[in-house]
Amino acid sequence: MRSTHSDSSVRVWDPFVRVFHWSLVSCVVLNYFVVEDGETAHQVIGYIAAGLVLARVVWGFVGSRYARFDDFFPTPARLRAQLVALRSGQHPFHPGHSPLGALMMFALMALVLALGVTGFLQTTDAFWGDEQMQEIHELLASALIALAGVHGLVAIVLGRVERVNLVGAMFTGVKHRPDDQPEPR
Repeated sequence: MRSTHSDSSVRVWDPFVRVFHWSLVSCVVLNYFVVEDGETAHQVIGYIAAGLVLARVVWGFVGSRYARFDDFFPTPARLRAQLVALRSGQHPFHPGHSPLGALMMFALMALVLALGVTGFLQTTDAFWGDEQMQEIHELLASALIALAGVHGLVAIVLGRVERVNLVGAMFTGVKHRPDDQPEPR
């Protein structure tokens, strides 16, 4: 939904971030809904997903401005400011990730890494056939799918409320900020 006000475009997510995002989405969808657990393809896709997250962590320190963690790290002050704004019905424009969006991003990445570790452990002598490790792996996978669903839904809903096409921006790398939407403090 476009604003009737004029807007300004901000180039936010660089090609690495966009390719990382959609590649990770593809890995998660394939491994959860398409490929059977325990198959070689499941393991390879899982390791690719973990590798993507590790590459994104590195990019979070050396990448472009809005890809760097210091640009959007969810400090208590940033989180508090966003929550206060949301409670008062304000939706300040965050060029990169909002503080709450950053929390979600870190949670999703942590789950992918935890899945990589628990998946790998199941291939070791110590945990081969360990039912508890399998249950942990499955619980982490279910948590990842649930959080990814929340992430997608919130991106769509907030995009409409804030009049910023968040999903489109993850394809193009450009966010359009309505002029009547304030920058965060």
